[in-house]
Amino acid sequence: MFDYTLANGVIVSPGKKAHTGDLGVKGEKIASPGGTVKVNLKGKSFVYPSLINTHDHLQGNYRPPVGPKKGSFYLTWLPWDNDLKASETFKERSNLNREDLYALSGYKCLFSGVTTVNDHFPHHFNSQILPTLPIRAIEEYCLAHESSSYDLKWGDGVEIEHERAVKNNWPFITHLDEGFDKEAMHGVDTMENLKILDDHCLFVHCIAFSDEDIKKIAKAGASVSWCGFSNMFMFNVTAKVRKMLKAGVNLTIGTDSSATGSANLLAEIKYDRKLYQKLYGEDLPAKKIFEMVTINSAKAFRMQNKIGTLEDGMLGDILVLKAKNDCPYENLVNSDMKDIELLTLAGKPVYGELRFLDLFDGKLPEGYTQIKVGNREMFVKGDPEGLYKEIRRKIGKKKVLDYLPFEPAEQASSSEDIK
Repeated sequence: MFDYTLANGVIVSPGKKAHTGDLGVKGEKIASPGGTVKVNLKGKSFVYPSLINTHDHLQGNYRPPVGPKKGSFYLTWLPWDNDLKASETFKERSNLNREDLYALSGYKCLFSGVTTVNDHFPHHFNSQILPTLPIRAIEEYCLAHESSSYDLKWGDGVEIEHERAVKNNWPFITHLDEGFDKEAMHGVDTMENLKILDDHCLFVHCIAFSDEDIKKIAKAGASVSWCGFSNMFMFNVTAKVRKMLKAGVNLTIGTDSSATGSANLLAEIKYDRKLYQKLYGEDLPAKKIFEMVTINSAKAFRMQNKIGTLEDGMLGDILVLKAKNDCPYENLVNSDMKDIELLTLAGKPVYGELRFLDLFDGKLPEGYTQIKVGNREMFVKGDPEGLYKEIRRKIGKKKVLDYLPFEPAEQASSSEDIK
């Protein structure tokens, strides 16, 4: 059982004033400082709840992205799906099996400080593989692909899935208003007519919401996952996020898959802030973004009693970042993969600098490997370096995936394709 203290860090938790102090972990949960092991952060690190990504497709995180022809944009997601399946990206991706793709996605999350994510696929598709990932892909959700007649018919139907979500106190997750045809633009009306518009709903994209739609979802207590990069890439428009914030909508951030979206959540955060500034001529405060990827996302997943803050009794999901900015919120928003010092999942370190091996009695535990990120030697759960090499072997070339922040050791000095 883990029993340790992260001492002299700047503790940053939603609803609390950031302060220098100690954070304890006992077993899987945050607890009073104490324990048998203490790592001194020397006031040079910020300690946050680890990040939460409310929307991804874990089989789809392959690069480069696939989008509309230059100078054009889509009206709905459907022509994109056709373009994806006809693309060189999809052809190359088809050399990899589902386990490969999900493993890549697990590390996409891990290397961006994310320990909790939703995989927007039905349970029969992912239930066996989600528990194998190095992070937490939630299994307690119900879903529909979307609410149109041409959706992909995931799950058992909108009404049945929503009823199941309410019974189990899970989120009901669906794409909504992802496009501008007659059906896509009336998703909220569909939810309302079916009497399933409530606080269990987590709606993704929502680019065609009207002002009245925003009022309705705010009143219902529904949540929204904003995927700014993917929206602009595919449609050249995004959700009315300023109006959503002013209406009190529980707004979160998702990456969508890397087939259309950002490399990872840290990249998405930066992009979305700049997009907000461009659209509205004002700043989206860094503190608000911090809330969107922590406590707001936990609420959307109906997990706010387990994750999203650093309160005693919560799961020990912790992200330690190098302090590069005096403001803890600006520090988070401007951080990159290279700034992560430690990441823990339910108290267990899954990625970190070697100085944190003291949490494992000073030894690299079984099931972990070492990689070099920049100039730092890091430990990590699993073997992402071996995975990277295997991906390159299967596709027959030196593929670069921008969400993996390292180069496999045996290929570090070669720029030639693998033969």
